[in-house]
Amino acid sequence: QVHLVESGGGLVQAGGSLRLSCAASGRTFSSYAMGWFRQAPGKEREFVAAINWSGGNTYYGDSVKGRFAISRDNAKNTVTLQMNSLKPEDTAVYYCAAKRSGGSYYSTTQYDYWGQGTQVTVSS
Repeated sequence: QVHLVESGGGLVQAGGSLRLSCAASGRTFSSYAMGWFRQAPGKEREFVAAINWSGGNTYYGDSVKGRFAISRDNAKNTVTLQMNSLKPEDTAVYYCAAKRSGGSYYSTTQYDYWGQGTQVTVSS
């Protein structure tokens, strides 16, 4: 069982930056790949970024490549999403998720545990 709690969301102007954090409970955090997804009103949940168990491999959605960076600290049971050059279209609720090994990093159905989400609003 993994319990995930996101933090760091808020209101920012276009072009600004935010840093989201996800704190995980449990002693097996390092055995999970971690991902960030987002969901805007009226839209499906969208893949943003993912990182494998060791942090050696990262994956990004096309809309955030070059602007967002995912990282993890297994000693602190945390995963972070650094978001730069934010755009109004980045506005959404951002969710942290954990998955066991195997399967696609990009699909919501492959993740076993989810946080409650944190709101990010980018004003133009």
